[in-house]
Amino acid sequence: MNKKFFLAIVNILALCIIIGAVSIYLVNDGHWIGLVLILLSILCLLSLLPFKINIKSVLPDIYFGLIDNGILAIMAIFGGHFGGVTGAILGGVVGNAITDGIAGIFEGYSAEKLRLQFVSEERTMLKSAVGKMAGCLFGAGVVLCIASLLKF
Repeated sequence: MNKKFFLAIVNILALCIIIGAVSIYLVNDGHWIGLVLILLSILCLLSLLPFKINIKSVLPDIYFGLIDNGILAIMAIFGGHFGGVTGAILGGVVGNAITDGIAGIFEGYSAEKLRLQFVSEERTMLKSAVGKMAGCLFGAGVVLCIASLLKF
């Protein structure tokens, strides 16, 4: 097995374990979870440094995740507010379907723009996975911070 491939898998799995553990630990502390998700998104991006990956090259994936989970979190909050657990699930599922399409527009546009600027935005397993993870955490984190400030 290619050493670089193995290290990328280890990196992604380690991030998943850290994100999952921190989320479970803070699940009942809604006040801090938004900020923690933003910090976890930064951790994801920092994990790319040992691989010498330019953060700019993962911007399309970050944009995708940010828009995708940002809008999804809004839909889930409203769904949960009006329909309880079922509403939150429905809001999340419908929100995810809608936001995948919308976020894909921005991801594609960003990738095309980077190519025109001669920035390599080649999709690799590590770049796509970590970029989308970081964007998703950041998008949901911002929404949850705003919801917490608005006491929604």
